[in-house]
Amino acid sequence: MDTWEDDPADQRTCLICGDRATGLHYGIISCEGCKGFFKRSICNKRVYRCSRDKNCEMSRKQRNRCQYCRLLKCLQMGMNRKAIREDGMPGGRNKSIGPVQITEEEIERIMSGQEFKEDAPEHTWGNNGDSDHSSPSNGASEGNQPSPASTLSSNRSVEMNGYTAALRDQYINTSMSTHYQLLPHLFSYAAQSGLLAPQPRSLYPQSHPLVLQLVAAEDLAPLTTPMLIEDGYKVTQVELFALLCRLADELLFRQISWIKKLPFFCELSIEDYTCLLSSTWQELILLSCLTIYSAQIFGDLADVTAKYTPSDDELQGFSEDGMEVMERLIYLFRKFHQLKISNEEYACMKAINFLNQDIRGLSNISQLEQLNKRYWYVCQDYTEYKYPHQPKRFPEIMMCLPEIRCIAGKLVNVPLEQLPLLFKAVLHSCKSSLTSYRTGPSPCVTTSSGN
Repeated sequence: MDTWEDDPADQRTCLICGDRATGLHYGIISCEGCKGFFKRSICNKRVYRCSRDKNCEMSRKQRNRCQYCRLLKCLQMGMNRKAIREDGMPGGRNKSIGPVQITEEEIERIMSGQEFKEDAPEHTWGNNGDSDHSSPSNGASEGNQPSPASTLSSNRSVEMNGYTAALRDQYINTSMSTHYQLLPHLFSYAAQSGLLAPQPRSLYPQSHPLVLQLVAAEDLAPLTTPMLIEDGYKVTQVELFALLCRLADELLFRQISWIKKLPFFCELSIEDYTCLLSSTWQELILLSCLTIYSAQIFGDLADVTAKYTPSDDELQGFSEDGMEVMERLIYLFRKFHQLKISNEEYACMKAINFLNQDIRGLSNISQLEQLNKRYWYVCQDYTEYKYPHQPKRFPEIMMCLPEIRCIAGKLVNVPLEQLPLLFKAVLHSCKSSLTSYRTGPSPCVTTSSGN
């Protein structure tokens, strides 16, 4: 991908919408917005519909009104879908690939979704047949930090059902002297485990105390930041933004306290903990909001945002990054609601996400790898024991982590003044869907008891 500097002589316009072009993306001169839209559409195998005559105007202001016509123009202008990296990470797959001219028949096959059906892999991250919950992501993180999925090897998958007690004991009970190599391949695991009948078994004796220690480190008490507004009061953008800042402060303070209570706190240096927290705090807060604090976030905070009415300028100026974050957050909420993550699973997910050995600046990477893998297997062991009739539950839970990492990475690109509108839109949509299909007392979290 070639980009231009802010040189007036090199100011060019996007061939799709006419906005300021930032470089050569997927073979043609385009803007960041159309580049990202094309990539998401192809990677996520989107099939759009045009409510008019399939000839809608494409301009910077109109481009978001018809996704069908926008993708159609991308293909007609020569955007090359084969230049998109297969792993979903930023950057082109082949710098030498230029624009392509494809036939009307080929374009129709892409627009109708026929090509995606033929190229679809045999096994994908299932969503229990709920088409409304289709993922906006291919599972790989586009954030600043590498996701767990990006470390998985597609040609060295491990059949997780074949692990012996001795192998698990190696990671759960002892320190590893060998260098950490590969996490098990989640997609392979999901495919294989789906073919096997659930086998009732007991929980490994080392797993239960480790899970209990993680849960004990959590502050499960309700958030104390006031989120009650009297009837009839109109919340301003400034007031809502200030409330979001106070919530973030409290949630961040709870993450700092959590670190000091971790069972492995003495095994890493303060410098490494500082580095880990500075890189993952947004992810930890997001994960907690979707689970243990979900009742307040999607209840009390949603009620506050409902009293905020954005101006026309705020609505018109809502960015492409904000739209994508909103879409991903709504999907992730639905996924968590579907899975009903238990406190034990949440505690394991949080530890695994925090122990990210890919972060730059860490000193004791080998120890981090050992800890990460220990809690990976603990989480797998607990989930398989507690939910024997959900063989794909563990990989589905783990594949939520790259999405959380991706959203956290993209949130930094959303202008601060747009956060009130972003939260209003997300919470309103999630609360509406929750009201329409809620069947239990808890939207996201369940508490498992005993072993």
